[in-house]
Amino acid sequence: MTDTATFAGLDPTTLGDLLRVAGLPGFDRWQDQIRRTGGCADPIHLTGWVLHKDKTTGETLHHYSTEHEPGGRLRIACGNRRASRCPSCAWTYAGDTYHLIRAGLVGDDGRDIPTTVRDHPRVFATLTAPSFGPVHNRPDRGACRCGTRHSADDPALGTALDPATYDYAGAVLFNNHAGDLWHRFTNRLRREIAARAGLTQREFIDTCRVSYGKVAEFQKRGAVHFHAVIRLDGPDGPDSPPLSWATVGLLTDAIRAAAKHSYATVSVPASGDQPARALRWGRQLDVRPVKAFGDGSDLTEQAVAAYVAKYATKAAETTGTLDRRIGELSELDRHGVPDHTRRLITACRDLDALYPDRRIWAWAHMLGFRGHFSSKSRRYSTTLGELRQARADYRAAQEHAAHGVDDREPDTVLVLADWQYAGHGHTPGESALAATIARDLQLNRESAREALATLAQEGEW
Repeated sequence: MTDTATFAGLDPTTLGDLLRVAGLPGFDRWQDQIRRTGGCADPIHLTGWVLHKDKTTGETLHHYSTEHEPGGRLRIACGNRRASRCPSCAWTYAGDTYHLIRAGLVGDDGRDIPTTVRDHPRVFATLTAPSFGPVHNRPDRGACRCGTRHSADDPALGTALDPATYDYAGAVLFNNHAGDLWHRFTNRLRREIAARAGLTQREFIDTCRVSYGKVAEFQKRGAVHFHAVIRLDGPDGPDSPPLSWATVGLLTDAIRAAAKHSYATVSVPASGDQPARALRWGRQLDVRPVKAFGDGSDLTEQAVAAYVAKYATKAAETTGTLDRRIGELSELDRHGVPDHTRRLITACRDLDALYPDRRIWAWAHMLGFRGHFSSKSRRYSTTLGELRQARADYRAAQEHAAHGVDDREPDTVLVLADWQYAGHGHTPGESALAATIARDLQLNRESAREALATLAQEGEW
C-alpha cells in the first residue's frame, strides 16, 4: 500500500473510509482489480460468472464467479475518453488514437496497412471557426487590443472584449453545424482534386480515394476547429498507390480551395429574433505536409499522431464549462462557470426552442457541438474497435493460459457466461486509493519511457 503521507491532505470522512477499505479482508484483491483497470476513476461493477467446458467430455476446464470477489463484484474500466472524467481510461483512449493515426501515416503490417502509405501525399490541415467578435489574445507583437500583455495562463484569454456585441448565438450555431461543414468540405475537396487532375467525378472515383483522420479541438473562445490528417490513395485505399498527378502540392491547393468555396457553407434559416446565417470556415487555414523525419521545423508522423491523440481526450472543459449534460442554468452558479462560457451556454438554451431539430440545449455542455471528437474515413487505417478487440484478445489469452484452456482447440471449448450490471464508481476512500494506483502506474510508464529513450540514444536498443 502507498505511504500514508500521500493521504495526509484528505478530509476526515475520506480518510476514515480509506482506512475502512484498507482493513477489509479482500483489500489485496480489490487493489488487484483496480490495477487491472489502470486505476479507473469510475469503474463498472459486474456480478456473474463464466464457465469453460470441454464439448466432448463435459469436463469443466475453468469456472469463475464474482461470488468470492470483494463485495461480490468484478470491477472493469469505464472506458470514458474524457480526461476530466477518468484520466486512466482517457490515457488508454489517447494511446489507441495515437496508433490509429500513426498507422495511417506509416502503415501497420499486423493490420494489413502497408508501409507504402508513407509514399502517399499527406498533409496536416487545421480548419478554424470564423470570428464572432474581438476577444482577448496574445499577439506575437505588442499587446492585446485591451492594452494588456496577457500571460499564457490569464483566464481573460479568449473571452469577449465587449460581451454586449459578441455574437454568442453565432458561435453556438457554428459549433452545432461544424459536423455538417466538415461533410460539405470533404465533398467539395474531392471535386477540387478531380478538377486539378483533369478528371470527371466518375473518373476520379475510379482512380483516387481521399482518406482522413481528424479530431476536434475547442479554442479558448469556445469555438470548435478541426485538425485532420488528409491522405491521397489509389482506388483501393492504402493498398494502392495514387497516380503520378497526385502530389502534396495539388492536395494542399485543393484543400485551400475547398475550404473557401461557397459549397462548403451551411445555411441556417432565420427563426424568432435570429437572422438567417451562412456558416463557413474562418480565414485561418493551416496546411502542412507530413514528413517521415523532421529537421526541427517539419511536422513528423509521430508529432502529428501525438497531437491528434492529445486532443482526442479533451472537450470544451478548457473554456470552464461542465463535462456532463446541464439540467438547468443554476448548475453554472454551483460550479463557478466563467461569464463568457455562461453566455454561450445561455445562448444554447435560448436557441433550443428556435431550432428544436438541432437539440442545442442537450449539447449545451459542449457549447452546442454535437459531433464526434475523433473520426476517420473508412479506409484511413485501423479502427478503435479493432485495437480494443486486440487488447481484449490478449488479456483473454493470458487468462486462458493461466487456467490451462489455451492448449485446446477453440472449437472444442464451450463458453457459458452470465453477467449483470451492479453499479459503478468508488466510495470516497476507494477513489483516493484508485487515484494513487493510477499515479503509480503513470510514473512506471514514464520511467520505462525514459529508460528506453536513454538506451536508444546510447545505441543499445
